[in-house]
Amino acid sequence: MFGIRTARLAVIATAVALGGVAITVTATPAGAATCNGYVGLTFDDGPTGSTGTLLNVLRANGVRATMFNTGQNAQNNRSAAQAQVSAGMWVGNHSWNHAHMTGMSQSQMQSDLSQASSAIQSATGVRPQLFRPPYGETNGTLQSVASSLGMRQVIWDVDSQDWNGASVSQIVSNASRLQSGQVILMHDGIQNTRDAIPQIMANLTSRNLCPGMISASTGRAVAPDGGSTPPPGGGGSCSASLSYPNVWGDRYNTSVTVSGASSWTVVVAVSSPQRITTTWNGTASVDGSGTVLTMRSNGSGNTFGFTTMFNGNSGGRAQVRSCTAG
Repeated sequence: MFGIRTARLAVIATAVALGGVAITVTATPAGAATCNGYVGLTFDDGPTGSTGTLLNVLRANGVRATMFNTGQNAQNNRSAAQAQVSAGMWVGNHSWNHAHMTGMSQSQMQSDLSQASSAIQSATGVRPQLFRPPYGETNGTLQSVASSLGMRQVIWDVDSQDWNGASVSQIVSNASRLQSGQVILMHDGIQNTRDAIPQIMANLTSRNLCPGMISASTGRAVAPDGGSTPPPGGGGSCSASLSYPNVWGDRYNTSVTVSGASSWTVVVAVSSPQRITTTWNGTASVDGSGTVLTMRSNGSGNTFGFTTMFNGNSGGRAQVRSCTAG
């Protein structure tokens, strides 16, 4: 479905500009987008051996998320736990080893959560302010213990069902129910979840919703603090402008010009059932749905392009989701 053709073919394609439509749209720099609301993307049970892969996907899609780690995993995967914070993620407490905590005594709960928080802080340098009970099982005693340790309990509003073998499309469909302030349950270490992230972000972007942090006061998703942790994608921001020089009956070309950085990563999305097919002048990766393109600079200049097949949706046009320098 997806192939990268030579620059020579791209030049031929862009030269056919007869009857083309030129519309310029300027993307807001990554991390500074105007959002009509925020949602909390959360990942339980980490860190795992595939946490690094998950972080790469999150960063490539401009996502900051909350990672609910077990203390045991943080202790056994210290570098992966540290990488979460370095990537701009928030970390929370998911108990020591994912036991059924409502069957514990108060003192056992206290010991479990305290040990987990200490292990997470030792690995990441951050003391958790959020607690997610394993399996979502809780009671008044557990909530009281978490509060005594300085943590707000956070359950979820939407269950992705990734733990239950949900397909990529099912995870995306479940995530599409998210509303402003709400939180979704997902898990570290699941391939389908990683594959769903670009489509989840495309849906959120289409509804002017952005990933946010979870408030330790309310347990609701709010705007990122923009403070001590860096944004995904590495340091600065850039901007990208879109034009559509060629429009045919079955497809159209998009030209993207980046300003503000010579090294950059741009994420662009099209509306399903459209599909991105051909790209040029950058290092490209397209998600499994064919609707989200991540393009990185490769020394070919600050303008790149791609072709999108309409597949029945002739009214939609590509939109920039984020532009990140570095």
